[in-house]
Amino acid sequence: MALFGRKNDSSAPTATVDADPALAALTGAYTIDPSHSTISFTVRHAMVTNVRGTFTEHEGTLHLDGSNPANSTASIDVSIASIDTGAPDRDGHLRSADFFDAGTFPAMTFRSTAAERIDADTYRVTGDLTIKDVTRPLAIDLEFHGSATDVYGNERVGFEGSATILRSDWGLTWNAALETGGVMVSDKVKLGFDISAIKQGPEAA
Repeated sequence: MALFGRKNDSSAPTATVDADPALAALTGAYTIDPSHSTISFTVRHAMVTNVRGTFTEHEGTLHLDGSNPANSTASIDVSIASIDTGAPDRDGHLRSADFFDAGTFPAMTFRSTAAERIDADTYRVTGDLTIKDVTRPLAIDLEFHGSATDVYGNERVGFEGSATILRSDWGLTWNAALETGGVMVSDKVKLGFDISAIKQGPEAA
């Protein structure tokens, strides 16, 4: 999404490109469609396999500026209680104080602070990701999948991207040592964003 920690390994300067005039018509306010969007994560378990999960409840808004992508913004709120890895006991543990402490900190939030167009189909959005009571910067590159009008007459745009963070940067440090060496849960977590958003009007909400 012109959306939504650590910045991807991009210490070298990145050249940006000018906006495509054809994108000007996409300028406007959008609402993320949660029924056609996925916010996911992947984390290594017991050093040998991956556990994948999603947050099934989330909402957000974007303002896209097709003429000047730097003016684009994004805001998203994710319900921690909606975490789903396909294993109820594990989900309960993730909601507990060992991890997210969903009772005390019910939402994970992202608020953009900058946006730029990298190439014809790629945009980089930087912002503040807050988990529990910790806020740190997050930057991800998102591929623009295009726009379309659906069967109900809604104008949609689609973006897909990912970012890798260290959960310890947000205070998620619980772990258990394995008898064979290593730990139960890796520090590194891959976040995934597959976003469909519906245009609401020409101006930001």
